[in-house]
Amino acid sequence: QGQLVESGGGSAQAGGSLRLSCAASGFTNSRLSMGWFRQAPGKEREGVAAAYTGTDSTIYTDSVKGRFTISQDNAKNTVYLQMNSLKPEDTAMYYCAADTKTPFPHLTKNRYNYWAQGTQVTVSS
Repeated sequence: QGQLVESGGGSAQAGGSLRLSCAASGFTNSRLSMGWFRQAPGKEREGVAAAYTGTDSTIYTDSVKGRFTISQDNAKNTVYLQMNSLKPEDTAMYYCAADTKTPFPHLTKNRYNYWAQGTQVTVSS
């Protein structure tokens, strides 16, 4: 049974940086579509970035392009989200997710079948 454990997050000033980590374990797939999502109070959960592990294939939502970077350490089965030039509107609960069935990165949340517990990111102006 697959499991995802997140770490990182916290608080930052606008213009600052934070890094999130997501460690995957128990998956039988050699590759996964791994996504980062976020949900602000009163808003729907939205996709931020995704990667197909073991490849260079990544995708980002427009609002974070050039500021956020998704990366992976396959030896550690860990995916990272480096968040730079943070803005107050980046404030949200951030979730890591895994899709064991889709062979490419995507931001369609309903297709992800494993989710981490979430970590809060708060950006102050």
